[in-house]
Amino acid sequence: MLQTSTLGLAGLLLAAGPALAQAAAPSPAASGNPFIKTKYTADPAALVQGNLVYLYTGHDEAPAPQERYVMHEWLCFSSPDMVTWTEHPVPLKVSDFAWAKDDAWASQVIARNGKFYWYAAVEHGTVPGKAIGVAVADNPAGPFKDARGSALVTNDMTKAASISWDDIDPTVIIDKGGQAYLFWGNTACYYAKLKPNMTELDGPIQTVSGLPRYTEAPWVHEHNGWYYLSYATEFPEKIAYAMSRSLAGPWQYKGILNELAGNSNTNHQAIIDFKGKSYFIYHNGGLDVHGGSFRRSVCADYLQYNADGTLQRVRMTTEGVRAAK
Repeated sequence: MLQTSTLGLAGLLLAAGPALAQAAAPSPAASGNPFIKTKYTADPAALVQGNLVYLYTGHDEAPAPQERYVMHEWLCFSSPDMVTWTEHPVPLKVSDFAWAKDDAWASQVIARNGKFYWYAAVEHGTVPGKAIGVAVADNPAGPFKDARGSALVTNDMTKAASISWDDIDPTVIIDKGGQAYLFWGNTACYYAKLKPNMTELDGPIQTVSGLPRYTEAPWVHEHNGWYYLSYATEFPEKIAYAMSRSLAGPWQYKGILNELAGNSNTNHQAIIDFKGKSYFIYHNGGLDVHGGSFRRSVCADYLQYNADGTLQRVRMTTEGVRAAK
């Protein structure tokens, strides 16, 4: 448990959140997990650009004791070492998508041809259910603007699940041949190719098979010739993963990667390589006494590969990671 003095400081910082978002300011050196202590942050995605890591998160804004998702914007932080983080002005809000209603849910940013594309899940304003939008910027810290003026994916385009929230949690990867793929979904994992402009689907929406007990939160990454599709499984959620030589599959299920994320029912991951280390970035509810499933906080620990390419289970720690050099 955190000491009273630390809790008091965290509370003041959280209360000052909107003011802090107006200008980039370095956060104090992380003293462990969770490593973002100024706001409640959830659903992390990360992008390496040169000597910096950009972290993109949702913003849990529900005041205690409310137990519901209150999320209207996304946040952006950057770090040269995975320990010292700078918060940037709010780069994207639900209101930046004129066709969207609310719910700044999970997202991911990817770079292509000098631009940065942000794929985000929101509640559609006129088509019932969740949808995926695309925003674009010239800088990884934004500001971002709607790249289409309409949703890329709406709930009436997907039929493998009967729920209204199956079109969430987008993740994007570009293969070695330059083909971009979008993966997403709740209870069903969908994927489709993207056109080179990164704002249109290029072909039919397909469903991934070979992912036992798939719930949500896909993340796809490549390492040493293998593609890895990690995802949240069951509920409360753990993270499992599968491997393939091709983004089109077949995918081989390999088991659990990350256990329950403390007192958070959800589990959402980003995986990156940076300065010779591999990192598993996730959220839990461990920031302070009010933390939990609706006031989550981003953490990072190391990811280890076995000689055959399989992944070792993530060891979640309170210490977090050391400064990368």
